[in-house]
Amino acid sequence: MTIASGKIAEVTPLQLTDADGRSQMISSQAAPMLRSEVLQAQSANVQSIGGATYTSEGYLTSLQSALDAASYKG
Repeated sequence: MTIASGKIAEVTPLQLTDADGRSQMISSQAAPMLRSEVLQAQSANVQSIGGATYTSEGYLTSLQSALDAASYKG
């Protein structure tokens, strides 16, 4: 995650699942949608992507942890 001028400027997952092919497919589709939602909302408080519940939960939990570590208030 990159914060610039007090805003979330970029979100890049360090690692998406490397489990089975289906999980990789779901993650590769969900991650760009989650990124877009987060950048628009300027928060990890966005809805999960349908069909990618576990991916969404992991992505958003990790993002919130990074925001907390950066003391980002949005």
